[in-house]
Amino acid sequence: MTSLDSFKCRKTLQVGSKSYTYYSLPAAETNGLRGISKLPFSMKVLLENLLRHEDDRSVTKDDIKAVAAWLKTRTSDREIAFRPARVLMQDFTGVPAVVDLAAMRDAMRNLGGDPAKINPLVPVDLAIDHSVIVNFFGSNSAFKKNIEEEYKQNEERYRFLKWAQEAFDNFRVVPPDTGICHQINLEYLSQTVFTSKEKEKVDGKTVTTELAYPDTLVGTDSHTTMVNGLAVLGWGVGGIEAEAAMLGQPISMLLPEVIGFKLTGKLKEGVTATDLVLTVTQMLRQKGVVGKFVEFYGPGLDHLSLEDRATISNMAPEYGATCGFFPIDDETLRYLEATGRPPARVALVEAYAKAQGMFRTKSTPDPVFTDTLQLDLSTVEPSLAGPKRPQDRVLLRDAKAGFTAALEKEFGKGGEISKRVPVVGRKHDLGHGDVVIAAITSCTNTSNPSVMVAAGLLARNAVAKGLKTKPWVKTSLAPGSQVVAEYLAKSGLQKDLDALGFNLVGFGCTTCIGNSGPLPEEISAAINAHDLVAAAVLSGNRNFEGRVNADVRANYLASPPLVVAYAIAGSLQVDLTREPLGEGADGKPVFLKDIWPSSAEINEVIRKTLSKAMFTRKYADLFTGDAHWRKIKVEPTSTFKWDRRSTYVQNPPYFVGMTKTPQPVTDIIDARILGLFLDSITTDHISPAGSIKEDSPAGRYLRDHQVRPVDFNQYGTRRGNHEVMMRGTFANIRIKNQMLPGVEGGYSIHYPSRERMPIYDVAMRYKAEGVPLVIFAGKEYGTGSSRDWAAKGTALLGVRAVIAQSFERIHRSNLVGMGVLPLVFEEGVSWQSLGLKGDEVVTIRGLAHDLRPRQRLIAEIVAADGGLKRVPLICRIDTLDELEYFKHGGILHYVLRQLAA
Repeated sequence: MTSLDSFKCRKTLQVGSKSYTYYSLPAAETNGLRGISKLPFSMKVLLENLLRHEDDRSVTKDDIKAVAAWLKTRTSDREIAFRPARVLMQDFTGVPAVVDLAAMRDAMRNLGGDPAKINPLVPVDLAIDHSVIVNFFGSNSAFKKNIEEEYKQNEERYRFLKWAQEAFDNFRVVPPDTGICHQINLEYLSQTVFTSKEKEKVDGKTVTTELAYPDTLVGTDSHTTMVNGLAVLGWGVGGIEAEAAMLGQPISMLLPEVIGFKLTGKLKEGVTATDLVLTVTQMLRQKGVVGKFVEFYGPGLDHLSLEDRATISNMAPEYGATCGFFPIDDETLRYLEATGRPPARVALVEAYAKAQGMFRTKSTPDPVFTDTLQLDLSTVEPSLAGPKRPQDRVLLRDAKAGFTAALEKEFGKGGEISKRVPVVGRKHDLGHGDVVIAAITSCTNTSNPSVMVAAGLLARNAVAKGLKTKPWVKTSLAPGSQVVAEYLAKSGLQKDLDALGFNLVGFGCTTCIGNSGPLPEEISAAINAHDLVAAAVLSGNRNFEGRVNADVRANYLASPPLVVAYAIAGSLQVDLTREPLGEGADGKPVFLKDIWPSSAEINEVIRKTLSKAMFTRKYADLFTGDAHWRKIKVEPTSTFKWDRRSTYVQNPPYFVGMTKTPQPVTDIIDARILGLFLDSITTDHISPAGSIKEDSPAGRYLRDHQVRPVDFNQYGTRRGNHEVMMRGTFANIRIKNQMLPGVEGGYSIHYPSRERMPIYDVAMRYKAEGVPLVIFAGKEYGTGSSRDWAAKGTALLGVRAVIAQSFERIHRSNLVGMGVLPLVFEEGVSWQSLGLKGDEVVTIRGLAHDLRPRQRLIAEIVAADGGLKRVPLICRIDTLDELEYFKHGGILHYVLRQLAA
């Protein structure tokens, strides 16, 4: 629909022989939006989005004026409707989203509507990148074997996705073993400036014009933010929100605060982009940027490659921001050209950005920000982050001491620093801090040739010295793009990595998402028999508890060359800055400084091997897939034929009994507490992505359906089956429900029987008794991946409300999207300060009538002895749109009713 264009800013842009329609920010400034040229670049993208979609319903003139008014206050409580140009998915979150769409088609038919109305209205790309597991490693056959195992385990899911590709318009699937969605997005899918055909009336006639506008997106993975490095505004949302965006619903959001991060200077020799991003993550976590935009500016940008910027943008979820944005400049154009984007597109990006005042140069004035902080790049030092949070940065020179301290404080084993135990059947022992996983993995760093080539050169230098990896280390290389494999092969560096065990194991998100595969049986047995704190060093972006591997408790993020170095040293108890990595072939000690490559060497290899032709060739047939993928055949149907026997894909119960009008919301009366949790409960804690234990509720379900434990696969691959996932909710092996002090794992207590059971079993018993549930938590509840199942599982367990000190942005939104009420205590109050034990009864009134965004509510909490506390709470339904979703029982119910009307 053509915008109402209240500010008369619809203009024509001529680029070469083509003309484009666009909504001009300078024209809007002239016509009433005074001062908007001073806005942060990321806010200019939001403003253009509003100008282009002004319809006086979802976007009003006052919404647009509120962006200009932001310049005075630099903050706002104005709710706006953002419409992304496209949606990006990966298979872990994408499969359940597509399952929901298929279920909505069934529900639409049941409501008497047309199932075909359930169809993406914006382009959707889904990359199958989260299903490959490192079952095989350390050999040239590992890649082929892992692929074969992947297809064997996931054929049901892949057949379902092939059906979706046929059934839905505007929906493309990137086949398995092609790369990670974020790296594919960066290297190929993103355009920086998007174009689409638009019909409009001119002199009474309908004509088609080509509209140009900033490329924007939302993705069902929190690291969607990686593409902010390419000046594409996008962030992670739950699959729930993504589905609504696909179906034409705007993303409801408040105008954000924008924190300016000024960069000056340049990185020193020997310091990597990984060291930089770990420093930035720590600084921004300390600053507090949850729910805010972060935008990078300053002269330091001139010394950061696009790949370095993408590394920083990728980790926005780790520093808590909605996005970490870099503006368009000459480096953006260089990267677009170098990765094979058509010359006409590169020319459009330059012309459009300059016409809009969205092109950064050395002389560009600093934008107006809500607040700022600053970093001199020359002060960054080699770093790791661990043992369990990305923001817990430790300098490389302090890593040994840091692990020793963590062994005492985090793991309670301070007196065992020298403990070593025999490994049955092997000629070596094992101790605390031994690195049992060394993985070059994930999108964060494998998109960056400087650190990948550095890893290869370090491996070459190590092999030349006669160094080897320690025999207890499981090594792997899983790049996010096939281009990486090509330049490592062309440079000869892959052979050196192979010599140290870093053979290619797959193109996908492996160790970082928990797909590290099992450790060798003897190693696993030694760790568990002697309760060792084993370590992993990975080049990914996540190191939360219980995520990387069930046997590994200390996880450290590091640059790819440091991953290789730790594989050689074999332990966090080796100080890489002062102690030798090992002994060379000549019997002399070899130190890290002896094999660390120089920047000149790294740049020389990149210059000689990396080319535009590599990108053009590798992305020429992105959607074709290998022989395995092409062999999968499906019958084209408008609705999916569900198989009741499937343990991967099932029709979810969300729409059972749904009517055309919603039932009134009721107050929460006499609810029981399902869990009491501390700070930083992540979506990994709530909805695990790793292995399924045989004796867990999910494991019992699979066994009851004749699935052998060897074929359990993992929670992530079974997200299309709600029966598995609701049983896996709060089932993380490391989660601690404070109703049971000192106990790890997903357990709770049923009242009044006082029986201790798995959380799922407790919830189902309360459900049978007709008892509603609530959860209490601390600060930063729901940090981590944009995992919709953390909200879906919570809802299916019968939880009506989650009461926390603070929420992570995406999870709060997802809870609302599933009809679960997020509530926060007033400042200074916590469940601990209230003395809650978990045996209380909770009543929350005020939901049934006139509930408002951010309304103050009262919880009546009755203790076991009859004592009553009246506790003020703030409703974290933040916008009127969210309130509508909540009243309908969830965002999908709201959309379905709108389409069926």
